[in-house]
Amino acid sequence: MADFMVIATGRSSRQVGAMAEKLLERLKQDFGITCKVEGKEQGDWVLIDAGDAVVHLFRPEVRDFYQLEKMWQQPDAVRR
Repeated sequence: MADFMVIATGRSSRQVGAMAEKLLERLKQDFGITCKVEGKEQGDWVLIDAGDAVVHLFRPEVRDFYQLEKMWQQPDAVRR
């Protein structure tokens, strides 16, 4: 588990890959963190495990399909 989850969207596979690459470089340079990465080659959904934070980078269609945000939505008020 992680303390934080970041979900972001790029406009294309190429942009998602570039976002992931830049984030990995900055985490290494600024914090000395070497992250585990999945999906960077395809660029549809890149998962970056930075320890206390997990970053999900999506293409718009893939983000819409998986709808990760719904997993952490507050439940509706108690229904009677």
